[in-house]
Amino acid sequence: MQALLADEDTGALPEIGGRRLDASEVIRLLSGHLTERRRERIAEVVAGRTKRLAPVVEGLVNTGNVSAVMRSAEALGCQALHVVEGAGEQRFKRSKRTSQGAEKWLDLTRWPGPGACAAHFREHGVQLVATALTDDAVPIGEIDFRRPTALVFGNEEGGVTDAMIEAADAACIVPLPGFTESFNVSVAAAVGLYHARRAQGEGDDLRGDLSEAERERLTARFYLRSVTKAEAILRRKLVDGGS
Repeated sequence: MQALLADEDTGALPEIGGRRLDASEVIRLLSGHLTERRRERIAEVVAGRTKRLAPVVEGLVNTGNVSAVMRSAEALGCQALHVVEGAGEQRFKRSKRTSQGAEKWLDLTRWPGPGACAAHFREHGVQLVATALTDDAVPIGEIDFRRPTALVFGNEEGGVTDAMIEAADAACIVPLPGFTESFNVSVAAAVGLYHARRAQGEGDDLRGDLSEAERERLTARFYLRSVTKAEAILRRKLVDGGS
């Protein structure tokens, strides 16, 4: 489900010597610059990545909350994060302290408003589910997360906007037995995404679903992000004839 992954331009591999490198070439040339343990860890992470679930954050102001959502999404195997920035709002920023580097491994797509975001997912057959306490909201356990899903989390104070709720295919809540009606957005995202990932597969087996070609491409991109001055190394090997 390409709608939940990076656009081709976002995930493009480097162009060196007048041509775009392919994933297998990047992996082969950079493999020796990573330890065996690091290569194995990248392989494990890529194997657990999903293209059928992505969080959407709408109008978040607190950088710590945005970064906490990023951290939860990356840890649970999501590859993409979609950010809806409303008119007049401060452009979203991430907090590296809270995200602990998660942004390095995620694909970020920005949207100018809920309409464009919703239209994108609708066009690609992705169900849009808003986490919102509305009259017709259903418990999160009733959502079919076996379908490709974008799960929306709203502003810290106002929640998901009316425009996004109207555009969504469904609204859901996490049922709470206590007096408190809702979680903080960062907690809601962690709980919601974890539930969705478990519902995708078989309980705690949070396996990935990328195709072989997608796994190879993502592996190449992770190699590029893991090796210091990776493009300079590739250029030296391919253009300058270095080793």
